[in-house]
Amino acid sequence: MTFEKVLIIRFSSIGDIVLTSPIIRCIKNQKKSVIHFVTKKKYVELIKHNPYIDKVISVESFDYDFNSHRYDLVLDLQKNLKSFFLGQFIKEKFQSKYLTYNKKNIVKWVLVNLKQDFLKNEHIVTRYFCALRKLNLKNDGKGLDYFINPNLDKKNIPTSFTFKQSFYVWLIGGSYENKKISADQIISVCSKISEPVLFLGGYDEIKTAKKICKTLKGSNVYNLCGLLNYDQSAYIIKKSSLVLTNDTGFMHIASSFKKKIISFWGCTKPSLGMYPYKIDSNIQIIGNAKKIPCSKLGNKCRKKRICIKQIGVNEILNAIKKLEV
Repeated sequence: MTFEKVLIIRFSSIGDIVLTSPIIRCIKNQKKSVIHFVTKKKYVELIKHNPYIDKVISVESFDYDFNSHRYDLVLDLQKNLKSFFLGQFIKEKFQSKYLTYNKKNIVKWVLVNLKQDFLKNEHIVTRYFCALRKLNLKNDGKGLDYFINPNLDKKNIPTSFTFKQSFYVWLIGGSYENKKISADQIISVCSKISEPVLFLGGYDEIKTAKKICKTLKGSNVYNLCGLLNYDQSAYIIKKSSLVLTNDTGFMHIASSFKKKIISFWGCTKPSLGMYPYKIDSNIQIIGNAKKIPCSKLGNKCRKKRICIKQIGVNEILNAIKKLEV
């Protein structure tokens, strides 16, 4: 089954958009389709330079004329009310085929609340491909993609660090506090390693990064939180020798570059299907060994002492040693 023109819908967020990249690549390579991708305006830059996408559309661009684009297939990888209504509008107008995927929210609820695991470690990318099984679309096994602007001016990256030596990146962000390693844990680890460490994160992480760098004054640490755009952050991740990260969107960008990754998990767990894709021997997952998440989003913890804050310094140092070999 072939489709001349395909519209993919994924409004947000960073990691979720990057996780759609195997689908985009396989549709383009196997079906030779023209691909349009609709997302929120603030995420357009994430996929603007993806060569497998012919046009990126901002959902806020209400003046965009969908009437001039007759889509043969609408692939809804957001699956909320807004994406559903947009997909149904196009489907009815052009008799397009509409497909979405199984978010398995009931199964996730059972995992979190009844502690019964029926997900069986199934990654969300696998769920995407299952939705397209009828189209005979096959996973090429090449993992995730992220494409940096080829005209990126490295001189505009606001740091004195030259990137000419080996260094680590530490992604200290997270959508909730329960998904973040603490400043004290990071300080303890960085005080025991000699490799330069660059801290990346958004505006919300500026205060934490400043605290870490102030405490480690004189050490080889650099605070870039709140200073970079998506491509600048991705460039630094790509140049790094190791990425330490919470369960956050840029973890998936690191995975797209096949980096050595140490990922930290607390209230969320890899069993929900959002672990680094594809996992291999260069990825160390650290957290409570139990598979049961405290919550689906990581906004609450069952324990009085937040799970991720209990990860030991020696455990992190041992993981670094394993990946340094």
